[in-house]
Amino acid sequence: MTSRLPVFPWDTLAGARSRAAEYPVGLVDLTVGAPVDEVDPGIRAALAEGAAFPGYPATHGTAELRSAAAAAMERRFGVPGVDPTSILPVIGTKEIVAGLPAQLDLGAGSTVVIPEVAYPTYEVGALLAGARAVRADSLTQLGPEKVDLVYINSPSNPTGKVLGVDHLRKVVGWARERGAIVASDECYLGLVWEGEAPSILDPRVCDGDFSNLLALHSLSKSSSLAGYRAGFVAGDPELVAELLAVRKHAGMIVPMPVQTAMTHALTDDAHVDAQRERYRARRALLAPAVESVGLRIENSEAGLYLWASRDEPGRATVDWFAERGILVAPGEFYGPRGEKFVRIALTATDEAVAEAARRLER
Repeated sequence: MTSRLPVFPWDTLAGARSRAAEYPVGLVDLTVGAPVDEVDPGIRAALAEGAAFPGYPATHGTAELRSAAAAAMERRFGVPGVDPTSILPVIGTKEIVAGLPAQLDLGAGSTVVIPEVAYPTYEVGALLAGARAVRADSLTQLGPEKVDLVYINSPSNPTGKVLGVDHLRKVVGWARERGAIVASDECYLGLVWEGEAPSILDPRVCDGDFSNLLALHSLSKSSSLAGYRAGFVAGDPELVAELLAVRKHAGMIVPMPVQTAMTHALTDDAHVDAQRERYRARRALLAPAVESVGLRIENSEAGLYLWASRDEPGRATVDWFAERGILVAPGEFYGPRGEKFVRIALTATDEAVAEAARRLER
């Protein structure tokens, strides 16, 4: 099975990592978007409370968790009318991205459309299911081709690009004309630095009709819960019920301590606001430093990355950063269209980001 999968991208950075680590005062790693900030004490207390539960938790999650997620969708993102029964907790959003085509019974003969510059797991999920992955940003370029699932990602990983209401409406209309499902990866929806980022479930986008629409949400970035593996799916009740049935059989259950922690995190906005401001401050420090050494930042109006180019092969730019003790990710990880870019993560400590900025500004 592994023969049909691409090489795990980060395994190819060993050489650059070694060079960066030789820098006299050490390596600053700006590759992976892994949170580094302390988990909110209230979330940790809720996790401990859930640890007392001795039985099997429900695959569908507790009623309290689903209600908290529905309320957060309306309060944080302006999405009213989400029925808590059409919310399903998942074991981290990467898990559902990788498993969604198979769980929706999209195998051989099915076509999954992914963005031209995209999080690698969209393609991996299609390949694991035996489906075909097609890269396309403009759905019109697909012509009359039958499409079963369309992945969109706004704000984008890696580019930070935001799709507006009009664009999302066109995607929804196009998919509905063809009976295709739209899965919108909205992991960075709460981390917008310029303008706004609407959800696929926003009434301005779908007119309140969630048919064939799934929004994928993560608490990894907004609440620093990457280690908890905490996410949820919301949208079309029939699709959620289909996923729930499969996941019951497979035992894909979010542990009860994580469910109680998620419930608290989705109820409390103060820690989310504080974390957003931490990332905003790091971006404000790092972006000018990156531009000061001749890189051009494109998009990046949201999310946790700077998408930057020196108009040269991205691996050459990775090596340039490594000589300064900074490790960044080559844009080729995200598709051929990213070949002349690098992705620079904001998910390092304040001290590490400040050190990276100092090295660049020298």
